[in-house]
Amino acid sequence: MNRLLPWLGALGFLLLWEAAVRVLRLPPFLVPAPSLVLADILEFPGWFATQAAYTTLVTLAGFVAAAVLGVGFAVLVVESPLLDRLLFPLFVALNSVPKVAMAPLLVIWFGTGAMPKIAIAFLIAVFAVVIDAALGLRSVPPDVLDLARALRAPRWKILLRVRLFAALPSIFAGLKVAMSLSLVGAIVGEFVSSQSGLGHVILTAQGQFDTPRVFAALLILSLLGVVLIGGVDALERRAMPWRHATTRRVRRRDGAEAAGSVAASPTVPSQSRGA
Repeated sequence: MNRLLPWLGALGFLLLWEAAVRVLRLPPFLVPAPSLVLADILEFPGWFATQAAYTTLVTLAGFVAAAVLGVGFAVLVVESPLLDRLLFPLFVALNSVPKVAMAPLLVIWFGTGAMPKIAIAFLIAVFAVVIDAALGLRSVPPDVLDLARALRAPRWKILLRVRLFAALPSIFAGLKVAMSLSLVGAIVGEFVSSQSGLGHVILTAQGQFDTPRVFAALLILSLLGVVLIGGVDALERRAMPWRHATTRRVRRRDGAEAAGSVAASPTVPSQSRGA
């Protein structure tokens, strides 16, 4: 039942949207009805699938680059205080520059293909990965590190078996944020220069005042974001099965305790009429 609740909420929202458009008689160029948006998608399913596939590939490429390089950079700054003082302020300054302002420069460097869009997706997403990964790597209790050093564990084993193991929850939290930011970066890149992708669909439809097609692209983008973040969540469950098993046991125990407390609660006996 819990898995059906999000779908029921989405269905209720669409029905309410449809009813509001019909009751208020809003023109389609202002706010189209969901039935009109779905009709546009069903009329050109292959074309929408092609545009969504292009945006997905750009998003995944930027996300993978941000995940690999972001975790690697976090390891460098955590393991080396010198690199932390030398490179981290520069990294923060680079992240403070609006990525839209950098987009024309990336087009000059990489052309009008997929590379500038991947670069923008990477630049927008990498900061979240670095911050969360560095936080997780630094969150290891000092006593655990002292014990590992006392056992004469090599530095690389402490990194792989202690620091990264403890940092997995923070890393996956950053990866979920980075996935959504990579999708945003891909759309920003397609706004700047593209002949394909859902960003190009939105930009072209806006110029033609084709509001239903804009909403169709936005709907596909929202579903795409849910699927991609769900993929990261599934990867997290495979990487940390013990954490989710513990969460399920705690929920079952809390539910059992709540049910037991309700069953054990005293009831007030009803008084007879003769009393």
